[in-house]
Amino acid sequence: MLTLYFSPGSSSMAVHIALHEIGADFERRLVSLAKGEQHKPEYLDVNPEAKVPTLLIDGRPLTEVAAILYFLAKRFPDAGLWPFGGLEAEAQAISWMSFIASTIHPARRIGPERWREVFGIAERRLAGREWTVGRYSIADIHLFRLYWRFVNSLKPNLGDFPGLSAHYERMMARPAVRQTLEIESAIGYALPQ
Repeated sequence: MLTLYFSPGSSSMAVHIALHEIGADFERRLVSLAKGEQHKPEYLDVNPEAKVPTLLIDGRPLTEVAAILYFLAKRFPDAGLWPFGGLEAEAQAISWMSFIASTIHPARRIGPERWREVFGIAERRLAGREWTVGRYSIADIHLFRLYWRFVNSLKPNLGDFPGLSAHYERMMARPAVRQTLEIESAIGYALPQ
């Protein structure tokens, strides 16, 4: 049994999308960041880091977006979310996931200029490819969630990021992304700026 602790629009969105991509049965448990529910004792018992996402796997917690996405991709290989092509393709996926988690994700808190700067780096890394590692993967889901937040928060000139913007449009066309956005927007987004 899989249980996703999530908050609409937060980092948990990437895991939510992946769960829809793989087609697994899972339970959703809303954690309202706006109400501070991540700091309540019952949630701290699940995730002492007081953040989302947490994925319970038969009652055992797994945290951190990259780790959860990796688990889902490897546990459900028929979904094709882990790159094929050997060691180098896998290393490229890990490189993207590390870059997204360590460079893109914290940039928002530094400020809008840093956020734009790191998406400029991501634009160059993508280098006109459709997908981060040659074919759709968990790295694309992870990248999309942060670019989605960037686009919806700062409303940048999308012409400044043509590759990322084209990637965003491809992601928005995916049924799993549309389904996740529909569910999460119906609950409502209450995220810090």
